[in-house]
Amino acid sequence: MGPDRVGKAVVGPTRHTGGMAKHLGDRPRIGLLGTGPWAGRTHAPALAAHRGIEFSGVWGRRPEAAAALAEASGTRAYEDVDALFAASDAVALALPPDVQAPLAVRAAEAGCHVLLDKPVATTVAGARKVAEAVEAAGVASVVFCTLRFAEPTARWIEEQAAAGGWFLGEAHWLGSLYGTGSSSAYAASPWRREKGGLWDVGPHVLSVLLPVLGDVTEITAARGPADTHHLVLRHASGAGSTATLTLSAPPEAAEAALTLYGTGGKAVLPGWDGAVGAFGAAVDALVGAARSGEPDACDARFGLRLTEILTEAETKAEGATSPEA
Repeated sequence: MGPDRVGKAVVGPTRHTGGMAKHLGDRPRIGLLGTGPWAGRTHAPALAAHRGIEFSGVWGRRPEAAAALAEASGTRAYEDVDALFAASDAVALALPPDVQAPLAVRAAEAGCHVLLDKPVATTVAGARKVAEAVEAAGVASVVFCTLRFAEPTARWIEEQAAAGGWFLGEAHWLGSLYGTGSSSAYAASPWRREKGGLWDVGPHVLSVLLPVLGDVTEITAARGPADTHHLVLRHASGAGSTATLTLSAPPEAAEAALTLYGTGGKAVLPGWDGAVGAFGAAVDALVGAARSGEPDACDARFGLRLTEILTEAETKAEGATSPEA
């Protein structure tokens, strides 16, 4: 494998075969780990509104925040995360990635199916431990990449993957989280401040490109202004793609867009409306995978692949800007 190749490519999802996994009843019990803005605005409302599950409880690193979110959501708070695992058939995680990863391992070891946030972890070792724990326990897993579950983007991705014949993909996700005048509640997130758009919005772009163009086989990466990263990717299908990722764009320039070019002409990713409905669809996907034993395409193994690609891109970008480069 040459120096520009992405290492340790992960083969497709692995069928889970039971193991220690909990059996799902008619209304699976799903708990929530996390109490931040993402949990409060997306995960908790979606779980509370989902008619097919029982929202079994909330755990957070700040007990008072867990109590407030649980009360607002009509469920109970847990101060002991293992007690929430015991009271749940599955858990959703809305935590910083490197806090999420070890707790996801513990949840899987307790037999709980896991609905993970992206990125699963910001280290390959951390993401691999999650994937291995999921497989060892025989639990189902889903990584909540919003565009893979939102409508109409999920349908569009399936249609373009089936159409094939793609030559190039162009993507840019210009977030303004740290742009002048931003008042976003997510701006206070330490991990986003440290890792930037590559790790926060990069998984969204890759979650569209990979199922349509194939796995990434080569990466070139460079830094731009502030946290911006520019990626040039080669895919297993032979197609190429580019992606520009940032959280520091001026609010006036904020935009998320992805276009494909190929034998059928041009296809533009449609817009989508919020994340609550998409998260409900991710819950359905997790329940379906747990009951059927068939892994979801966006499972922990896919989450590991995303972390591998992002790690390689980060390393390449740092090398491109170092004095020795």
